[in-house]
Amino acid sequence: MIAQDDLARSAPRTRSLVDVFEGMAASRSSAMATKQKRAGQWVETTWGELARRTRAVSDGLAALGVRKGDRIAILGETHTEWIIADLGIMGAAAITVPVYQSLKAHDIQYILADSGARFILCDSDVQAAKIREIRDRCPALEGIIRLDNGAPKDASERTLAEIEKLGSELAKQQEGAHAARLATLSLDEPACFLYTSGTTGNPKGVVLTHGNWVYEAEAVHRAAVLADGHLVLMFLPMAHSFAKVVEAAWFKLGFSVAFVESLDRIVDNAGEVRPTAMPAVPRIFEKAYNTVVSKGVATPGLKGKLFKWAMDGLDQWVAAKERGQEIPPPLGLRVGKKLVFPKVGKTLGERFGGRMQIFISGGAPLSPKIAWFFQNVGFVVLEGYGLTETSAATCVNRPGKVKIGTVGPALPGTELKIAPDGEILIRGGGVMKEYYNNPGATAEALEGGWFHSGDIGELDADGYLRITDRKKDIIVTAGGKNVAPQNLENDLKTNPLISQVMVHGDKRKFLSALITLNEENVRKWAADSGISLGGALNEDPRVRGEIQRAVNELNSRQASYATIKKFAIIARDFTIESGELTPTLKVKRKVATQNYAQILDGFYAE
Repeated sequence: MIAQDDLARSAPRTRSLVDVFEGMAASRSSAMATKQKRAGQWVETTWGELARRTRAVSDGLAALGVRKGDRIAILGETHTEWIIADLGIMGAAAITVPVYQSLKAHDIQYILADSGARFILCDSDVQAAKIREIRDRCPALEGIIRLDNGAPKDASERTLAEIEKLGSELAKQQEGAHAARLATLSLDEPACFLYTSGTTGNPKGVVLTHGNWVYEAEAVHRAAVLADGHLVLMFLPMAHSFAKVVEAAWFKLGFSVAFVESLDRIVDNAGEVRPTAMPAVPRIFEKAYNTVVSKGVATPGLKGKLFKWAMDGLDQWVAAKERGQEIPPPLGLRVGKKLVFPKVGKTLGERFGGRMQIFISGGAPLSPKIAWFFQNVGFVVLEGYGLTETSAATCVNRPGKVKIGTVGPALPGTELKIAPDGEILIRGGGVMKEYYNNPGATAEALEGGWFHSGDIGELDADGYLRITDRKKDIIVTAGGKNVAPQNLENDLKTNPLISQVMVHGDKRKFLSALITLNEENVRKWAADSGISLGGALNEDPRVRGEIQRAVNELNSRQASYATIKKFAIIARDFTIESGELTPTLKVKRKVATQNYAQILDGFYAE
């Protein structure tokens, strides 16, 4: 077992995540740490430069009066300056409060007020405007620091360059001040407060310690998921625990990180920097799968027929595995493995730069059908599992030891237990210290010394964990039948015409669903089929017919009580801006249910 105390004893000078970073930076000062685009060109930052700037920010914050335990927030995109700010805050012995860049001003206000943040670092005029809007309602907030060095509006606003200059001046006057601050830290002290999404109430501040992150870094190292030599393509929001665990592993292992320009430039940027690894949420794999399948099915002539035959064979084989049956690969699948999938894999691989070795999927369940597809075209997808409260990485499939449909075994040093009601209980070095200022919720979540995940799952004979659903999401129909909606939703989302799905039916007579369209794929399907689309896509009877076929096909594999009896095609996709998606692209059931209550209620009207 690897525990925080063991780590402290084995590395007595490791008192914080900053110690881990500085040790790596000292050992490879001239090597590339980050790469990102500036003015259209990829620019590299070495480990030595990263360390120099983070120390300057640490000293600059200290010069502003930031003291041990102060909370400092960061609001912005994922880039080098975000990392510099994070390390600078921790190096000042303060606590980082990451804030999702997609949050509205009033949501940011709650986090700043609850955490008591003294300063906030933000990276654009858009984000700074949000803070100015709410600043008077955040009594502890003293000012804004612009990561992009944008023009301050008043004396309470500063630029990152000013902070670094203050730090350089302080370092000359007080040599050794930075090291003295780090010496006051311990593994048990908070490194950050990560706020939960708040889908069922106000967000909770999850207190994660330096020990949590030092443990996670070592555990990822021992699991051999990432390694020195990788170039990791990074786009995950740094307010998400998945991104934070990648950050911790990066500091431990010393690989390089390339930050994408934006979500819609992921593949383009991959082609430019040629990464070897990419952590991603399932939505990214869903989009890639649907794009490939839509294009493949629409290919004219023999190639298109072979592709469809191969996919039909894969679907049959995967469906049998999901029923617990082992059948010989259908002829279509066997042909696909020889003639179709290698070509698809080569094309897709080239799009990602030609060097991709590993994808890591986390943040939500990945459809087994999509995982099997990626495996058949030659990609390694390591699905993992964890929560904000467990510092993200709790379980993960290992390279060469992947069991699709599971999230792998626990990381070294983490224990799992399945409660009598099926809930997954977790104990280990990644489990949070507490919820900030919320002892009641803390006691409930950590009852009996185990973290109660709220997820339902089962362990196989090899210790691999299979997640069956989120405890709070399980639908109990009016007839008393339990249904896991995520399984149905993930299946439907493998249809190229479908973007998002929310299955509904708790305490109802039957299941229903809200479905949104992948407009690009729908128009391509129509053009390839010789169909002229006019008016709203969601109202076109031919489009509805295709969606109905997908629902019927799903229903044919379900028990009667788990079939979707009615559905509506929504006029627009769910979005983060509308509040229907989390920043990691998961559907907020409560919000979607409220927004479309009239439609849902109409399904059940007599």
